[in-house]
Amino acid sequence: MSSDSAAPGTTDTTGSPVGLRSIVPEDLLERPPGCPFDPAPGLAARRGGGAVQTVELRNGARAFLVLGFGEAREVLADTRFSSDRVRFKDATALQPHEVAEFAAAAERGEPVRPADVERTDGMFVFMDPPEHTRIRRLLQGQFTVRRMRALTERMRAIADEHIDAMLAAGPGADLVAAYALPLPSQMICELLGVDYADRARFQENTTVGLSSASSDADRARALGELYTFLAGLVAHKKENPADDLLSGLVHDTDPPLPDNQLVDIALVLLGAGHETTANMLGLGAFALLRNPGQLAFLREHPDRIDDAVEELLRHLSIIQLGVSRVATENLEVGGVTVPAGSTVVVAVPEVNRDPRTVEAGDELDLSRRRVPHLAFGHGVHQCIGSQLARVEMQVGFERLFTRIPALRLAVEAGQVPLRNEMLIFGVHALPVTWG
Repeated sequence: MSSDSAAPGTTDTTGSPVGLRSIVPEDLLERPPGCPFDPAPGLAARRGGGAVQTVELRNGARAFLVLGFGEAREVLADTRFSSDRVRFKDATALQPHEVAEFAAAAERGEPVRPADVERTDGMFVFMDPPEHTRIRRLLQGQFTVRRMRALTERMRAIADEHIDAMLAAGPGADLVAAYALPLPSQMICELLGVDYADRARFQENTTVGLSSASSDADRARALGELYTFLAGLVAHKKENPADDLLSGLVHDTDPPLPDNQLVDIALVLLGAGHETTANMLGLGAFALLRNPGQLAFLREHPDRIDDAVEELLRHLSIIQLGVSRVATENLEVGGVTVPAGSTVVVAVPEVNRDPRTVEAGDELDLSRRRVPHLAFGHGVHQCIGSQLARVEMQVGFERLFTRIPALRLAVEAGQVPLRNEMLIFGVHALPVTWG
């Protein structure tokens, strides 16, 4: 879960995640097959070379890679580094023939922002204040710490229902399909007022939209189907309001939000509400099953589940590469001058292991007292659903390893299919067994 998003899906990474993957050097993206929990080799190789480094993209553009924790927080907290992909030309979106022209204009200090562009959509994860602030405030009250903690018992019931089903059908299951994906999907459906029976419609289309293996036509089809589904849902809430988040947005905002903004907001929340947490649960379970000593510690110290989840978030950092911003003026970060118009990529997997912030950061250590991380972002775009995601992971891991103490991998670790082609890293499937 990242940025404004409630947990995963359309996360605050770049306006064109698939395009970003297509032009970033492969060694900055692909996780090492021997240890898929570590950052890409190209990120690790840059450690010690400076907190801010330049990187040549495959379209010929230059971007700035932020590898230091403090510098990353600085970028994410400074709204002069824009999230707006409508108003700003991101180097990751440039065609090769545009690169030289754009770079020359940026070096001359020419404006990179059309002042007369008005945002009329609801994609708040790709907005800057004050438009971002307006929509964010409408959602803020729905994701309070108190409300998320009040959901703990419901979360526990959902987890136990799916574990009961696994045990009845087992031994043996795909932990992703049977547990990691249903947990956050059912929870976000209940919060938004979406019929859980419709989950296949949005889960499949979200996956297609976030995969670099999908064709442009398939991604357009998937997005169109998602919009059609959610437009119908908004229309239904107008006529049949209920005690759910989407009904509140439809009926309790003044002035009322237009339908297209309601659909965009619902798209972000629904996608983000299941995709990221599902992958943290799947990849986190994989990491613990690969580290029996750490799993034993968790079982022996159930009171440390909060710290354990924070360590898993820090260590796994499932956002591929990181989040990007565009400098709106000449700025300096970590002693490096970043010219106006430059794309800056905060390399979250490496930032969360900055040796200046965490000792032995390459190690998963659940006994570690929590250290700061950027798994949920920072600044005005910090994940609005971070407390929901934390509750889902705390309950999800605790119930899983308590209820099935003999849980183990059913295949060799190298046979577990990884989501290297996806914006959100994780595992496509996790075959497990017990007994």
